[in-house]
Amino acid sequence: MANIVIDSLCRGVFAGDCRQLSLRSCFPFLYEAERNKRSVLLGLAFGGDKTPPLDSPLIQRSKEEKWSQWSLRRGMQTLSDALEDYVIERGVEIHKDAPVEALERRADGRWQVKLPGGSMSADHLIGAVPAAVMSKLLSTFAEPMAKTLRELSAANVAVVNLEYDGEVLPVSGFGHLIPSFEDNVTLGIVYDSLAFPEHNRQGASSTRLTVMIGGAWFESGLGDPDSVSKEKLLSLASESVATQLGVKEKPCRAIVNLNKRCIPQYTLGHWKRIDHLFSYIRQNSLPLSLIGASYEGVSVNDCIYNAKKSVQRLMGG
Repeated sequence: MANIVIDSLCRGVFAGDCRQLSLRSCFPFLYEAERNKRSVLLGLAFGGDKTPPLDSPLIQRSKEEKWSQWSLRRGMQTLSDALEDYVIERGVEIHKDAPVEALERRADGRWQVKLPGGSMSADHLIGAVPAAVMSKLLSTFAEPMAKTLRELSAANVAVVNLEYDGEVLPVSGFGHLIPSFEDNVTLGIVYDSLAFPEHNRQGASSTRLTVMIGGAWFESGLGDPDSVSKEKLLSLASESVATQLGVKEKPCRAIVNLNKRCIPQYTLGHWKRIDHLFSYIRQNSLPLSLIGASYEGVSVNDCIYNAKKSVQRLMGG
């Protein structure tokens, strides 16, 4: 169970090593189930439904139709595009390609945010950047927080999208994950053309696959991410598809992306580090909220939910 099921699950969700990850932080519902009923299985069976109340027609629909996954017709980028349009229409000012160079606390308690083209002030700051970036911004006046933020690690993951002419898959399903004892470099393969056929090429049939590579094993299996070529990653992905699925044809199209430090690793003691961060903010009355994948959930759903909770707290809700 541990070496095959849990190992593969953690590689698929976190691109991480289950032997290093924190159950309490990665799968809090399992932690609560065991704590409440002294058994994970009993806790899940009799623990009751503690999910947040439904507050939108879309959430209601997802529950009724029992969605297991979701996508957007023109890709996930449309989510951020729609959010941008929404807030701009309501008078929000957005600065693109303007990384924050420094943060300072003014005498009146407000923030002074330094940007490449000047600066701006703010009553409250919502930090949605990765923990490593936030640690650098806070190091001059909140070193205890910066130190804890530096302890939060993230894994490198290469994502290779492959397209083949025709329907070449010998199996059907969402995809498969690979336990680390079998292949520690390739994490898994998603059968995109089956999972989301709405995105398939119009006209002639094709097969789309996504191969995930590296994660917690990136450096040990591939070396320094700065020195790994896209050609090598493409070769690894193609070999994995040929070996595991028997698809030996050459892909007609390929996209290779190396995402550095892209998935936070909730290693043992993660919840203590997060508690320290939030306690420091409260004790020092910092007008600061921390959201994003580094803290309380790595999925898009988690990030949206935690951002909403953060805003509700600001609004006194």
